[in-house]
Amino acid sequence: MIPEQRRDFIYRYVHEKNVASFNELAELMNVSHMTVRRDIQMLEEEGKVVAINGGVKLNNLLKIELPWREKAELHAGVKRRMGELAAMLIEPGQTLYLDAGTSLFEVAKAVAASNCFNLTVVTNDFSISHYLMDMPHITLYHTGGLVDQRNRSCLGKSAASFLRTINIDVAFLSSSSWDVERGMSTPSEGKASVKEAVLTVSRRRVLVSDSSKFGKYGMFHICGLEQLTDVISDTELPPEACRAIAEKGIKLHQVGSGKEQAHA
Repeated sequence: MIPEQRRDFIYRYVHEKNVASFNELAELMNVSHMTVRRDIQMLEEEGKVVAINGGVKLNNLLKIELPWREKAELHAGVKRRMGELAAMLIEPGQTLYLDAGTSLFEVAKAVAASNCFNLTVVTNDFSISHYLMDMPHITLYHTGGLVDQRNRSCLGKSAASFLRTINIDVAFLSSSSWDVERGMSTPSEGKASVKEAVLTVSRRRVLVSDSSKFGKYGMFHICGLEQLTDVISDTELPPEACRAIAEKGIKLHQVGSGKEQAHA
């Protein structure tokens, strides 16, 4: 691997595992510990990771998200099950918002395969709109706006303005960083404005985000968790987080290895 490929591998590996030792990274890439340390130093300077004793972990302050294609490879099974569970929350004739992201792409696939007809779907995600384009039982709207090529979606004021003209029954929202204390956040100001607009026009507001995103935070605050009605995640979510979510009156739905659970 060339240096750029190594650093990309390290970031994706740590993004999935949350923490990794120098030894396992050196073995996986067949390079020396010194090479791994140099690569980690550069990633740390970019704000992506934090070096710890004997290894490296993700920086809880998320400064940049992985591009769409790389995110799609992470936690694929959990994302698919979260999508299937999300589709169980919809009813025929509803207007849905599907946020941008690979977890929401799985929601789109499950919605398309559901028995719900006369649905209207609003999205800012190009992959989702392309997937739903030929579904005759779905009326489809795309927000338009500034194109984020890295994440195959639109963001910013134009997209947010369009969303404020729509009444949404169920909004399925993504987040790369969320926790009990800070709520939902993002490293992107343009994404924040879109999500804030969705929250103001939606009757039911559902966060769809696996546990690897929990405990991280971005520069731009979106909302406190109490503004959500539901959270869909997985069973690796810390028990204290589950309790705090329930105390806020939010319905928590969790997927595991083929099992779904719901807590009032």
